Amino acid sequence: GGLANDVTLAMLRAAMIPFGPLKTVDMPMDYTSGIHKGFGFVEFEDADDASEAIYNMDGSELMGRTLTVNLAQSNQQQQKLGDHKAIWSTDDWFQKQAGIEGKEEQEQREASKQDVSTLKEQ
Repeated sequence: GGLANDVTLAMLRAAMIPFGPLKTVDMPMDYTSGIHKGFGFVEFEDADDASEAIYNMDGSELMGRTLTVNLAQSNQQQQKLGDHKAIWSTDDWFQKQAGIEGKEEQEQREASKQDVSTLKEQ
Protein backbone atom coordinates (compact mmCIF):
# COMPACT_ATOMS: atom_id res chain seq x y z
CA GLY A 1 0.00 0.00 0.00
CA GLY A 2 0.94 3.65 -0.19
CA LEU A 3 1.69 3.77 -3.91
CA ALA A 4 1.97 7.23 -5.43
CA ASN A 5 -0.41 8.05 -8.28
CA ASP A 6 2.54 8.19 -10.71
CA VAL A 7 3.60 4.58 -10.05
CA THR A 8 2.94 2.30 -13.01
CA LEU A 9 2.67 -1.47 -13.22
CA ALA A 10 6.12 -1.58 -14.82
CA MET A 11 7.60 0.45 -11.94
CA LEU A 12 6.07 -1.85 -9.34
CA ARG A 13 7.36 -4.88 -11.22
CA ALA A 14 10.85 -3.32 -11.44
CA ALA A 15 10.84 -2.58 -7.70
CA MET A 16 9.95 -6.17 -6.78
CA ILE A 17 11.82 -8.27 -9.36
CA PRO A 18 15.22 -8.05 -7.59
CA PHE A 19 13.82 -10.34 -4.89
CA GLY A 20 12.98 -13.20 -7.27
CA PRO A 21 10.85 -14.37 -10.19
CA LEU A 22 7.31 -12.95 -10.21
CA LYS A 23 4.12 -14.82 -11.07
CA THR A 24 1.79 -11.84 -11.25
CA VAL A 25 1.72 -8.10 -10.58
CA ASP A 26 -1.61 -6.28 -10.32
CA MET A 27 -2.73 -2.80 -9.34
CA PRO A 28 -6.52 -2.50 -8.92
CA MET A 29 -7.90 0.50 -10.78
CA ASP A 30 -10.42 3.10 -9.68
CA TYR A 31 -12.29 3.38 -12.96
CA THR A 32 -14.07 6.60 -12.04
CA SER A 33 -10.79 8.50 -11.61
CA GLY A 34 -8.78 6.42 -14.08
CA ILE A 35 -5.86 5.77 -11.70
CA HIS A 36 -4.94 2.85 -9.46
CA LYS A 37 -6.27 2.66 -5.90
CA GLY A 38 -2.88 3.16 -4.23
CA PHE A 39 -2.01 -0.47 -3.62
CA GLY A 40 -0.96 -3.50 -5.59
CA PHE A 41 -0.59 -7.25 -5.43
CA VAL A 42 2.69 -8.97 -6.25
CA GLU A 43 2.85 -12.76 -6.36
CA PHE A 44 6.26 -14.41 -6.29
CA GLU A 45 7.16 -17.86 -7.61
CA ASP A 46 8.75 -18.74 -4.26
CA ALA A 47 7.50 -17.94 -0.75
CA ASP A 48 11.03 -17.17 0.46
CA ASP A 49 11.35 -14.50 -2.22
CA ALA A 50 8.09 -12.96 -1.03
CA SER A 51 9.38 -12.92 2.54
CA GLU A 52 12.56 -11.18 1.41
CA ALA A 53 10.55 -8.56 -0.49
CA ILE A 54 8.37 -7.89 2.56
CA TYR A 55 11.40 -7.62 4.84
CA ASN A 56 13.30 -5.29 2.51
CA MET A 57 10.52 -3.17 1.00
CA ASP A 58 8.19 -2.56 3.97
CA GLY A 59 8.84 1.02 5.06
CA SER A 60 10.94 1.85 2.00
CA GLU A 61 10.21 4.73 -0.39
CA LEU A 62 8.99 4.60 -3.96
CA MET A 63 8.38 7.86 -5.84
CA GLY A 64 8.45 9.82 -2.57
CA ARG A 65 5.87 7.69 -0.72
CA THR A 66 6.53 5.23 2.10
CA LEU A 67 5.40 1.73 1.18
CA THR A 68 3.52 -0.72 3.34
CA VAL A 69 4.39 -4.22 2.15
CA ASN A 70 2.74 -7.26 3.74
CA LEU A 71 0.98 -10.50 2.92
CA ALA A 72 -2.43 -10.02 1.36
CA GLN A 73 -5.27 -10.92 3.70
CA SER A 74 -8.67 -12.12 2.61
CA ASN A 75 -11.56 -9.79 3.27
CA GLN A 76 -12.26 -9.86 7.03
CA GLN A 77 -16.02 -9.57 6.53
CA GLN A 78 -16.03 -12.60 4.24
CA GLN A 79 -14.20 -14.63 6.88
CA LYS A 80 -16.80 -13.74 9.48
CA LEU A 81 -19.85 -14.27 7.33
CA GLY A 82 -18.62 -17.18 5.24
CA ASP A 83 -19.54 -17.78 1.65
CA HIS A 84 -21.41 -15.15 -0.38
CA LYS A 85 -24.00 -17.76 -1.37
CA ALA A 86 -27.16 -17.95 0.70
CA ILE A 87 -27.60 -21.33 2.38
CA TRP A 88 -31.05 -21.72 0.85
CA SER A 89 -29.80 -21.09 -2.69
CA THR A 90 -29.42 -24.83 -3.28
CA ASP A 91 -32.04 -27.53 -3.04
CA ASP A 92 -29.96 -29.42 -0.46
CA TRP A 93 -30.86 -26.97 2.29
CA PHE A 94 -34.60 -27.16 1.52
CA GLN A 95 -34.49 -30.95 1.37
CA LYS A 96 -32.77 -31.19 4.73
CA GLN A 97 -35.24 -28.77 6.30
CA ALA A 98 -38.23 -30.65 4.86
CA GLY A 99 -36.77 -34.04 5.75
CA ILE A 100 -36.65 -35.03 2.09
CA GLU A 101 -33.80 -37.31 1.12
CA GLY A 102 -31.70 -36.59 -1.90
CA LYS A 103 -30.91 -39.20 -4.54
CA GLU A 104 -27.58 -40.14 -2.97
CA GLU A 105 -29.12 -40.64 0.48
CA GLN A 106 -31.86 -42.82 -1.01
CA GLU A 107 -29.30 -44.94 -2.88
CA GLN A 108 -27.20 -45.32 0.27
CA ARG A 109 -30.24 -46.34 2.30
CA GLU A 110 -31.26 -48.90 -0.34
CA ALA A 111 -27.72 -50.30 -0.51
CA SER A 112 -27.56 -50.69 3.27
CA LYS A 113 -30.98 -52.44 3.25
CA GLN A 114 -29.65 -54.87 0.67
CA ASP A 115 -26.53 -55.45 2.76
CA VAL A 116 -28.65 -56.18 5.84
CA SER A 117 -30.93 -58.57 3.93
CA THR A 118 -27.88 -60.36 2.47
CA LEU A 119 -26.42 -60.79 5.95
CA LYS A 120 -29.72 -62.16 7.29
CA GLU A 121 -29.85 -64.76 4.51
CA GLN A 122 -26.42 -66.09 5.40
